[in-house]
Amino acid sequence: MHRFSRYFRTKPVKDPLGEKLPHRLKRVLGVPDLVALGLGAIIGTGIFVLSGVAASRYAGPGVTISFIAAGITSALAALVYAELAAMFPAAGSAYTYTYASLGEIVAWLIGWNLILEYTVAMAAVALGWSSYLLDLLRPLGVHLPGAITASPLGGGVINLPPLIIIGLIAYLVAAGTKESSRVNKIVVALKVAAILLFLALGISRFDPANWRPFLPFGPAGIVRGAGIIFFAYIGFDAVATAAEEVRRPQRDLPLGILGALVISTLLYLGVAAVLTGMVKYTALDIPSPVATALILRGFPWAAAVVSVGALAGLTSVLLVNCFAQSRILFAMSRDGMLPEIFSRLHPRLQTPVFGILTIAIVAAALSSLLPIHTIAELANIGTLSAFATVSIGVVILRYTRPDLHRPFRVPLMPLLPLLSFAASLYLMANLPAFTWYRFAAWVALGLVIYFLYGSRHSAAAEDRAVLKGRLLPEPAAKRGPKS
Repeated sequence: MHRFSRYFRTKPVKDPLGEKLPHRLKRVLGVPDLVALGLGAIIGTGIFVLSGVAASRYAGPGVTISFIAAGITSALAALVYAELAAMFPAAGSAYTYTYASLGEIVAWLIGWNLILEYTVAMAAVALGWSSYLLDLLRPLGVHLPGAITASPLGGGVINLPPLIIIGLIAYLVAAGTKESSRVNKIVVALKVAAILLFLALGISRFDPANWRPFLPFGPAGIVRGAGIIFFAYIGFDAVATAAEEVRRPQRDLPLGILGALVISTLLYLGVAAVLTGMVKYTALDIPSPVATALILRGFPWAAAVVSVGALAGLTSVLLVNCFAQSRILFAMSRDGMLPEIFSRLHPRLQTPVFGILTIAIVAAALSSLLPIHTIAELANIGTLSAFATVSIGVVILRYTRPDLHRPFRVPLMPLLPLLSFAASLYLMANLPAFTWYRFAAWVALGLVIYFLYGSRHSAAAEDRAVLKGRLLPEPAAKRGPKS
């Protein structure tokens, strides 16, 4: 093999259902589990935290249009993911799809960027969770000291609430897929109920004057707002990471991905419109805008209820992010791109415990050091790069592997995938320059790790482990004599 071309070797597609893969995960999830998984990841920070940041800093009341723009971009990407997830229902999501279409080094970078996406997303959500917890405790007369509710950069000693919730989430995810899915459905029901209560009360306090001016930052602010809000939509990718644990993946994955996206988009639009109509956008640059709006408009009791719902919502986001991230690490490790310990399953729990523990430690450290808007921008650029790459990958596979069975097909091929690609790049281009600098440093670090470890230990390079659908070769001692 040519020295350069080996970096673009692709994964064979002989076993699309992953029946012959080593370290297989159990198939225990159905459509309701997948929709709840998607809602668990999607509905959370976008509504309860970033809606206020995007309105106050970038789009004003026009944040509703920002949500529409980000939702359209996500819908295009979701159609692409639905086709690929039904074709390749194995752990790994965009990393696995890219390995099958664009080659190893591109797949590594996508997996590396997904690690960035989910880890920093956990840190951001944990910070929002901490803020809502403090808002909930304050009316009850409980005031936690600043030393344990602020990071060293914020004048404290340690921000303890994010560390506690991340630890609890890691324990739940490690306990098993069925168990964590059951908990997720309960907390999703709580947060949807809280959102519906907010909408019912908020409409009664809607003041059209708060929508003037509608675009205080101009049309460019809508795009900037969409770039930040896009963080709120990344949850459907988490549905794809669960592909290997779905009972009927080729039918259920598209339903789970698209169903979760449609429901969450409708709720997002309602909250954005009502929130900016209740309170002037300039007062929303706070970590808990929904609860604050209810307090300012005379519903302190409802603010407490919504804060409970927000805590439940953010808890489910943390749970799904930790789940999805551990499956990305699992898939990359199984391909030899990361150390084998990340794909080692606990003998009783049958979950990748070491990967879950690693994610929790890193996310807890980040939540104690970085402000929330910086973390959200980092997560967005990692996600958008994955969406752009996967959108090109589905087009390439249509032409290079037309023989593959496609239970779900993206309509208007290649127009919709190319629109998804262009929209993702456009949103990336409108992220702040410092985000690009940090992203470039992350990619550079990823390339160093790939060339020093991944390319040398990948299953393709060693021809020892399974690439997708290829059985492990017979041990040398059992092979017959050479002819």
